[in-house]
Amino acid sequence: MSLDIFWFLPTSGDTRYLGQSSSGRGVSNDYLRQIAVAADELGYDGILIPTGSGCLDPWVTAATLAPVTKRLKLLLALRTALTKPAAAARMAATLDQATKGRLLLNVVAGGDAAELAGDGIFLDHDERYEEASEFLHIWKALLQGETVNFAGKYHTVENAKNFFEPVQRPYPGLYFGGSSTAAHELAGEHVDAYLSWGEPPAAVAEKIADVKARAARHGRTVRFGVRLHVIVRETTAAAWAAADALISHLDDELISKVQSRLASMDSEGQRRMAALHGGKREQLEISPNLWAGVGLVRGGAGTALVGDPQTVAARLKEYAELGVDSFVLSGYPHLEEAYRFAELVFPLLPGKQWVYGADQVQTGGPFDASTVASTKEPA
Repeated sequence: MSLDIFWFLPTSGDTRYLGQSSSGRGVSNDYLRQIAVAADELGYDGILIPTGSGCLDPWVTAATLAPVTKRLKLLLALRTALTKPAAAARMAATLDQATKGRLLLNVVAGGDAAELAGDGIFLDHDERYEEASEFLHIWKALLQGETVNFAGKYHTVENAKNFFEPVQRPYPGLYFGGSSTAAHELAGEHVDAYLSWGEPPAAVAEKIADVKARAARHGRTVRFGVRLHVIVRETTAAAWAAADALISHLDDELISKVQSRLASMDSEGQRRMAALHGGKREQLEISPNLWAGVGLVRGGAGTALVGDPQTVAARLKEYAELGVDSFVLSGYPHLEEAYRFAELVFPLLPGKQWVYGADQVQTGGPFDASTVASTKEPA
């Protein structure tokens, strides 16, 4: 089975060491374009463009990447409560045309009430999923060419029409992640692919089974994916050393402060992430080669697969055996790690290859180590 491998675009900033500002890389469109172009050329299937008050706007960012990428899918985070479904349908159709059918949407209902309040959104946990469901009913109908009349609790439209057809039919694919009952119900009814954060395989299997059953009750099927960080090196020892280095500048005070902030969120997924490490540095390997260190100071996806290429590939295949066919991966810093993962792991995954593989590298030139001893030093 071929796997879809997506990379992540760090639109809130990048770093080499978590918790150390001096190692950070400020957000700039030039840097984000470097990452996207690298992912495109390396053979990644897509790139996730996140949303949030601390992120650059995903729609504008995606528009800047459209002309500099060729085949890369742009998985753009869509926070439904931030816009109206008719406007979002026009935006999606326009961007799908601009990318020649490379747009995907990652539906985000939102898990941080304080952040949402700053954007003028005052909905409790389950209300956010109710709003998203209404939004998607209208959005999907519009992109399928229907004239829509809908009167709901959160959205009302009269004779709504989308005049700009998307390239993809019936509409660009919808991805979504969430761990609560309300989230799973939304996934079962509306989305094409459900993304779980990187929990141990048994926990992911339970979520897959629940979403699959809910989708069946709606007469639908859903694909599945996992969102993970990766720390891969040529040896297992080097990979674990890199994991330790990533959090080597964290102190207990910062960890406590971040965990307190994350605990105030009403996100079930965030609660599950926090439970994996309990805010402690001890026993961060929560499942073979699955490390929860990133989640000590990062909200959202907080686990990483750590190991040599063969081990990381084997762990990805374990998820694939559960029915997962897509992975959204990231690593710090995102530019260098995109190259490292593609070089080391792509050749070990079904349907993937490293496009800059050794068979494409010219050797024997004047600077090549294998021939330098027998050639005259270049001028």
